[in-house]
Amino acid sequence: MTGRLTARLAASRWIGAVLLAGVVGFALLGPWLIAADPHRQNLGNILAPIGGGDLLGTDQLGRSMLARLAAASRLSLALALAAVAGAAATGVLLGLLAANGGRLVERGLSLLADAVMALPSVLLVLLFASLGPGQFVFIYLGLASYQWVEYFRVTRVVASAELRRPHVEAARLNGFSRLYVARRFLLPVLAPVLGTLMVFNLATSIFTISALSVIGIGLRPPIAEWGTMTIELLPYYDEAPLHALLPTAMVAATVLALHLLAGRGAR
Repeated sequence: MTGRLTARLAASRWIGAVLLAGVVGFALLGPWLIAADPHRQNLGNILAPIGGGDLLGTDQLGRSMLARLAAASRLSLALALAAVAGAAATGVLLGLLAANGGRLVERGLSLLADAVMALPSVLLVLLFASLGPGQFVFIYLGLASYQWVEYFRVTRVVASAELRRPHVEAARLNGFSRLYVARRFLLPVLAPVLGTLMVFNLATSIFTISALSVIGIGLRPPIAEWGTMTIELLPYYDEAPLHALLPTAMVAATVLALHLLAGRGAR
């Protein structure tokens, strides 16, 4: 039974890795493989069908769907990665500070984390996004504003337990710096857990970025982003249904790949 579950987990991760590699490769190699400008309009060639002169057709303004999907992939992945990296760095640093800083520091930081968690994550994202609709920095702040708490809690609990282990206490008593102790003893234990958490948060961030664009407070046209492409093409669904589904399919494929890579697909 255990061997079968392990095999399924390994297979799902391979599928997720291949699927994610395809999305990332498409995003990174797009500028070299696709000569078309994602913002160039051709009103004489609107909603061209898939498989014609343009491989994936054109949108309602005659722009290359293939070029815009590649640009949207780069933007969505980059923004999600930046938000997750910022949240992880903040949460880990504050978690280590709480574990090392004494009871008063730990209680203060824990109260801050509890206050953030008391607010719905969607509300925090909407609050920041509404401060500057269409601006990257506010979407970044909105995503990072609640995600850091997860890293903080995991880091604080794991680091507090590890710091009580005899070999770690011995290293501290022998005068090794806190930086050395964190790098040598804490981070190797934290890395697998934090890595999995980052993958799941990356999937959540990608979905949230697209959802914000769909409801009108995220990135806005003419920026090529999966959510903006979807909302632009929806009025033309009857004429070109596949065109409207392509950006949504990219979101679904990326989120699925990340969840499979993290192991959820085998559970």
